Amino acid sequence: MLIGEVARRSGVSTRMLRHYDSLGLVRPTGRTVGGYREYSEADIRRIFHVEGLRSLGMSLRQIGRALADPVFTPSTLVGDLIRRTEDRLKREQELLERLRTIDASAPYGWDGVLRVVELLRGLDSASPSRRQQAILAPAEDVPLPTELLARAVLAEANPNVAGALRWALARAGGDGLASVAAGLRSDDVAVRRRAVLAVAELPGDEATGVLTAALADADPDVRRHAALASGRRGATAAVPALVGMVVEGTSDVEASEVLATLSSAAGCADRVLDALAGELAAHPADAAVRIRLAQALAELPGTVAGEPLRQLARDEDRAVALIASALAEVVEAR
Repeated sequence: MLIGEVARRSGVSTRMLRHYDSLGLVRPTGRTVGGYREYSEADIRRIFHVEGLRSLGMSLRQIGRALADPVFTPSTLVGDLIRRTEDRLKREQELLERLRTIDASAPYGWDGVLRVVELLRGLDSASPSRRQQAILAPAEDVPLPTELLARAVLAEANPNVAGALRWALARAGGDGLASVAAGLRSDDVAVRRRAVLAVAELPGDEATGVLTAALADADPDVRRHAALASGRRGATAAVPALVGMVVEGTSDVEASEVLATLSSAAGCADRVLDALAGELAAHPADAAVRIRLAQALAELPGTVAGEPLRQLARDEDRAVALIASALAEVVEAR
């Protein structure tokens, strides 16, 4: 079979068949009466073997070595092809994500595109300082894409870079809340902790609702951040968690201050007072807990905590009694 017929039947161009011939990869073994090269059935099978191996991503040099070695075992080469293909797919996926990020940011002109590309390159850096610089670089009125910032803040382990990302996300506006709040549903507790810190810096009632829902998280750190942040926003649902922090001695000073702020809201003072008094009754013999509760009571506005503190001033534990007595005097002096 002559080269033109082989090209028509195999789908391999005559140019490529000549290239195979020049490389010694597939050489026609026959000759016509007129001296033209003629492909045998074995030659055509070899062409299909070459094309099949090319479809796996093998180079022509690799194919030549494989077909020339009768004891060639493909496992090592196939494993290498798998790894290289996986690397290529990873790079292609990263490129696709970059393009989607740029498209989602709806950039205004090439300045916007280049700003997003610059940010993406900076965030991919192994250097925390380089990542931070990319976030804080002057934007020249080009808004940063909230979706990109949200994804980055959920993945960032460096506290300084994470802080810069939260700051940028809060300033970016847009719908960053939905993306970052999704991190609170992650199985990875580190992601949930980053998410709650980011939501805490976002404004609006919707963010407050997300923080309130996070009070039920299984992780104590997530609950702690959610309680402090939602309590500062006036969410009374945070009261039990805040009082629990006082009892446990976890950020108890901050929790006491937030409880005092909540007590200033109409109808909440009695709830806070009752919660603290309930914990006093539940811990009659733990002096450290009772002292922290006394200090939290003293933070409440006005003189609402005067009576519970006077009762504590008669506590069987001398240290508790002395501290409660001093705090009662401070409250009464207001």
